[in-house]
Amino acid sequence: MQKLHDYEQVPGCTMYATLNIIGGKWKGVILYHLTKGTMRFNALKRELGDCSQRLLIKQLRELEADGLVQRTVYPVVPPRVDYSITEEGRSLEPILHELRNWGEAWLHRRGLVARDG
Repeated sequence: MQKLHDYEQVPGCTMYATLNIIGGKWKGVILYHLTKGTMRFNALKRELGDCSQRLLIKQLRELEADGLVQRTVYPVVPPRVDYSITEEGRSLEPILHELRNWGEAWLHRRGLVARDG
């Protein structure tokens, strides 16, 4: 039996589907960083800072299952794994950059310092 995603249980609700796919705690930030280019797991982990390794793996797996991230494993020792954004994921790039811009302006209006990411 195929497992249903949350958004498949509310047919026709496109906003729910969209926010469910990119609304994980770190998913938007992961996608934003991958718009800059392919990254190895540890480099991505360094960019995220506070994100635990377990949660990062979970979020990457979900993004991969939804077709937004591609995972490439190279048969070398030690193992090398690269993550990149897919064409479907790249279609979110303008939205991710606008969200970043909005967040930067929101922080600025409140006198807070923005850090990239």
